[in-house]
Amino acid sequence: MASKPKSRWADDEADAALEAQRKKEKEEKKRLKAEKARKLEAERKAREAAAASTSQQAGDDPDRGPPAKRRRLSPERDNHDGDDHGDDDHRDDDNEAPRAHAPSSETTAADPSNLLRFEGGTFGRSRSVENYDKLNDIEEGTYGWVSRAKDVATGQVVALKRLKMDPKDRSGVPVTGLREIQILKDCNHGNVVKLLEVVVGDDASKVDSIFLVLEFLEHDLKSILEDMPSPFLASEVKTLLRQLASGLAYLHDHFILHRDLKTSNLLLNNRGRLKIADFGMARYVSDPPPANLTPLVVTLWYRAPELLLGETRYGAAVDMWSVGCVFGELLTREPLLQGRNEVDQLARVFELCGTPSDDAWPGFRRLPHARGLKLPRGPPRRRSAPRSPSSPPPARPCSARSSPSTRPAAPPPARCSSTTTFARTRGPSPRPCSRPSRARPARSGGDGGRPPRRRRAARR
Repeated sequence: MASKPKSRWADDEADAALEAQRKKEKEEKKRLKAEKARKLEAERKAREAAAASTSQQAGDDPDRGPPAKRRRLSPERDNHDGDDHGDDDHRDDDNEAPRAHAPSSETTAADPSNLLRFEGGTFGRSRSVENYDKLNDIEEGTYGWVSRAKDVATGQVVALKRLKMDPKDRSGVPVTGLREIQILKDCNHGNVVKLLEVVVGDDASKVDSIFLVLEFLEHDLKSILEDMPSPFLASEVKTLLRQLASGLAYLHDHFILHRDLKTSNLLLNNRGRLKIADFGMARYVSDPPPANLTPLVVTLWYRAPELLLGETRYGAAVDMWSVGCVFGELLTREPLLQGRNEVDQLARVFELCGTPSDDAWPGFRRLPHARGLKLPRGPPRRRSAPRSPSSPPPARPCSARSSPSTRPAAPPPARCSSTTTFARTRGPSPRPCSRPSRARPARSGGDGGRPPRRRRAARR
């Protein structure tokens, strides 16, 4: 292969000498620049040492006047608690310098920890579910699995609720789970179940293992009604209903709709304390409520008639209807309105409370599902209200009073349920009971035979 011909513009010896001279000058400039930087660094350190020596002498000399007042940039962590007590001792003499709290500007620049700080909460890792030992499964709900567990460190018995996740849903934690966590963290009432903490599985990078750690209660109202040999006394019904109304009034006062009240979501402990649980369908609402709420809430047997008719703008009345259904179930030991579907449920509601009309329920025909509804002709017919076997006077369920079909005006709030004639009437004392809960060993002495102790299995 022929060699490449030499260009006539190739560098000769003179060009090589010039290039070497330029390279030498460039290296000399770099050396001078580095030497200048070293001198500046030495001068800065000398000034810092002189400033430190001067400040030390000023602190040791009592005749020296106070230094110029400086802005406080950061609190002293070590001496913050003792500064207030020590100021009186250091200010006896008017000429004595007060204790300096703010570091010098040079110290601040050298130590980043002395920058201005604001105290506040921090974000950290959630605790692992391995800190709890699972004891037994309790139940599976619509939005999670519930089991009984024990804290390894403290031995406290708690309820673990694992949120249900759709593996095909790539949006992460469902909105129902986020609402439940937010509402439970905001609530603090004796008749609302308490959220202790939120823990995760071992693999923190995945969001499919999120557990709610809730306080554990030994019973739920549905199991007690199924297992008890005789109905509740009137005094027992009043006690349970009053606690339910107290917890529900707290939720409504804080603009929270539960939207799933039923006996299986009402928990009781061995001392007769009732607490509202399962906030999977709960949400915050405004006043007036928004107009785009979903009517597909509340279990069918406890669903208000306006929801069955497709109402999308509702408020606390839907929860009060559920309270009335729970009230009737406490009296009869079975659900009050056991419809097979939505149409049959509406028929049972109209049979109990009467057929609605435009006079009794203004705007009834404008609801989405009421336009094609065929109502029986003739005067309204009502079924006899359920009675409590231990109470001679008839007790009409408050569901009829809370229904818009019988009371078009605003329904009574939950706190008014404890001021009715039925709630104020004194009844017989609770009967003794000798059936303790199986969730924990029986204790000697008992709790006076309160009704929540009558059940056969541990429930959350």
